[in-house]
Amino acid sequence: MQHDTATTSPVFLCSKRRPSLISTCNVPPENFAETLPTEMSVKIFGELDTESLCSAALTCRLWRDIIEESEQVWRRQCLLVRAVCQREVDSDRRDGLSWKVTLVKNYNRSCYKRDWLRGRYSHVRSAEELRGRKMTPLDAETWGEILQAELDR
Repeated sequence: MQHDTATTSPVFLCSKRRPSLISTCNVPPENFAETLPTEMSVKIFGELDTESLCSAALTCRLWRDIIEESEQVWRRQCLLVRAVCQREVDSDRRDGLSWKVTLVKNYNRSCYKRDWLRGRYSHVRSAEELRGRKMTPLDAETWGEILQAELDR
């Protein structure tokens, strides 16, 4: 059996840490964050929605570190939440909370508030229909907005 040196075949290397696949040709690593400047990785992660961003942070340590340390990424997501929960986000930011903490604190609230304002719960006839659904506390002003939206429907 002859070996053709013109074609490249992958070589498997095992180490104490984990097996890795190394190609004998000049193929860039599969993890873009290893080769790009951190600022570029932050821009890429900044294009993800909140759920995808949290999933990406679970992918590997490098991605987690970049995402966790980037105020820019969390700020963008938080401003999307602010469109629904402006009062709450502004209050948290005035209190000195980071963009990430503000987002985590207000994300579910913004989802529920948005659903209420869009009329998702307009035709609920009893509390029994809401059993099993997760809810979050909303302030009196938010309930006022929801009530006004219901009256306008």
